[in-house]
Amino acid sequence: MKRITIGAGTGPNIVAGMMRIAEMSDDAVRELVGSARDAGIDFFDHADIYGGALHASERRFAEAMALTPSEREQITLQTKAGIVPGAGYDFSYEHLVSSVEGSLQALQTDYIDILLLHRPDALMEPNEVARAFDDLYDAGKVRAFGVSNHTPRQIEYLSRWIRRPIVANQLQLSLMHAPMIAQAIAMNTAYDQAVDRDGGGILDYCRDENITVQAWSPMQGPNGVFLGSDAHPELNAVIDRLAEKYDVPPIAVATGWITRHPANIQVVMGTTSPQRIADAALGSEIPLTRAEWYELFTAAGHVVP
Repeated sequence: MKRITIGAGTGPNIVAGMMRIAEMSDDAVRELVGSARDAGIDFFDHADIYGGALHASERRFAEAMALTPSEREQITLQTKAGIVPGAGYDFSYEHLVSSVEGSLQALQTDYIDILLLHRPDALMEPNEVARAFDDLYDAGKVRAFGVSNHTPRQIEYLSRWIRRPIVANQLQLSLMHAPMIAQAIAMNTAYDQAVDRDGGGILDYCRDENITVQAWSPMQGPNGVFLGSDAHPELNAVIDRLAEKYDVPPIAVATGWITRHPANIQVVMGTTSPQRIADAALGSEIPLTRAEWYELFTAAGHVVP
């Protein structure tokens, strides 16, 4: 498993997302986490809203795993705050601090390794975010901070107020949903692909600012899961051929297309299948050639002018 720099530490370039575990049994959660750990994944992604009820997936994780202090130190726990289901977003000091307190209690831990702001809040008061970050950091409750689905300008503006660096930006990215890559390739053409949908070169901005991009929904396209779908025969034919060449499952090729990018992107796998997380992890270091990477890109429907 390839490890990359994230903030002041390191992490695997495949991450286990815990979004869907709320209804799983203790044994099923432990099997999923165990498969991830066996594959070299020690980074687990949460959010306060995952699981249907507030902090449900975080609580299920902690109850099932019952980590000892030494076991807790061996993993990275990332969670998110800021979405209020049915009521928009809330980056107020009170909401952020309250959400973190709820996550700490649900996860049965004294600290969160990384806290992400979960989608931009148009009503954000940056001084409140800065105060929340300072108090949470100074109390030892959060060790690093990041964002999710933020543009370069939103990050720049927030960064003027906060004292600690933004270490991650979690963004949707897959073979079938790749505007942050595809737009720049088609720049200065009449193709629809040339339209900027990411607020101005978000991938290049994050690389330049040492912000780790975390790819969510890595197997999803505009019309659902593309892997093995009859709706995408050309793409799956290329994936299957490369899977045979590299002796890996097809899902590893789909993750490998992302990890092959020199930006050192983390792939967030939200599966509840132990086998799928193990198979996806095999895409950590597939040495796709440039020709193979671009063949996958064009088979997914993107244009190389």
